Amino acid sequence: MDAIATFADHVVATRFQDLPAKALGAAKIFILDTLGVGLAGSGSPSARRLAEIQEAWGRGDEARVWGNGKRLPAPAAAFCNAYQTHSSEFDCVHEEAVVHAMTVVLPVAVANAERLRGVSGEAMVTAVTLGVDVAASLGVAATSGLRFFRPATAGALGATAALGKLMGFDQPAMINAFSIAYGQLCGTMQAHTEGSELLAMQMGFNARNAFVACDLAARGFEGPKNVLEGRFGYFTLFETSGAPARVAQDLGRRWRITELAHKPFPSGRATHGILEACLALRRQPGFNGSLIDSVTARVPPLVHHLVGRPPQQEMTDSYARLCASYVAACALLKGSVTAEDFTGQAYRNARTQQLAQRITMLTQDAGDPNALTPVEVEIELRDGSRHTRKIEIVYGNPDKPLSREDHLRKFRLNCQAAARPLPADKVDRLIERVDRLEEVGAVGDLVDLMTT
Repeated sequence: MDAIATFADHVVATRFQDLPAKALGAAKIFILDTLGVGLAGSGSPSARRLAEIQEAWGRGDEARVWGNGKRLPAPAAAFCNAYQTHSSEFDCVHEEAVVHAMTVVLPVAVANAERLRGVSGEAMVTAVTLGVDVAASLGVAATSGLRFFRPATAGALGATAALGKLMGFDQPAMINAFSIAYGQLCGTMQAHTEGSELLAMQMGFNARNAFVACDLAARGFEGPKNVLEGRFGYFTLFETSGAPARVAQDLGRRWRITELAHKPFPSGRATHGILEACLALRRQPGFNGSLIDSVTARVPPLVHHLVGRPPQQEMTDSYARLCASYVAACALLKGSVTAEDFTGQAYRNARTQQLAQRITMLTQDAGDPNALTPVEVEIELRDGSRHTRKIEIVYGNPDKPLSREDHLRKFRLNCQAAARPLPADKVDRLIERVDRLEEVGAVGDLVDLMTT
């Protein structure tokens, strides 16, 4: 039997009462975080254009685009919200899986809650937790490096799980939904390599496709049944090797949502170990950043592959957020990395560019093609002194979690970055509502608080 049947059984059988307290707590943390990141993404010109295009393709009022309130059919709203959530590279990630496991799942679940109306907080938490289980487990099961853009491909199947759960699917319908979603999977790493807007758009494609898959399955459409381990299945075409049956054994015992990592900076997670090391060195007594001669970062091959690109004076935002030498230079000179660092004026700053050109990344084998750590940064000053910091666990990882203070600070700043900045009282009410999400009667009301 293909492992997809085990995933379907897990999704169908799991109830809210089966979730441990730790999973419930993590779900509420990362639902709030993802809503905030999606709101912040609404402020870009690309997000506004995308919403306008979606409206031209078909009108409807099933669900809303976070941050601007435009009403669209649910698949179109989910497309926009998934794009917004990934476009600023601020979305949470499952590090072992190398999957942004909430980014497709939550926009789909929320859009469907608006479409169905009356979806409870308990149902939402259960569906999102199961969606993350599927998406992250598929990433963990991969034993080879990235071939396709895994956050989009695994995210589509995770979103399908969440949506199928909210729609009350039985096991055969859930398998058919996974199958139909599999037939639509997309996500090229070329967009990542070039820093193209298509990178975040691929999250949107797969959010929309989850709706297509579930709506077709709900009406009796079928598909192949061996989509993970079949001759032309996921672990043959999208991943060159993997062990889905092994991770399927952990379903219901290991809750992947508790393993998600927060992002403290709006840049690729693969930059964060370097940033943390640079900021730690910058804080050392007597350290003078103006005297930096060179910076060397020793990183696993995946980190170099993802963010080892050269800095340029003319960069797209998507490229710059994935350029470790650029964001490290910002951190060393300013003591932080913020949204203000991703503008044309910031990229052309001579001092930042000069320092970025003196930052070198070297690879060192970590024994795992999907490893993001350890990272070691060495800074040599002009007086010849060398300062080194090694990072084994990056801030935001569940073993080194963001403080609640930092978590809420990030959320509040993201709410202010929305296309229509949220007033403080709505921000407070969103925090309070998500903190007790399991008591909320209609999750669609959350979106009321995300529009002004």
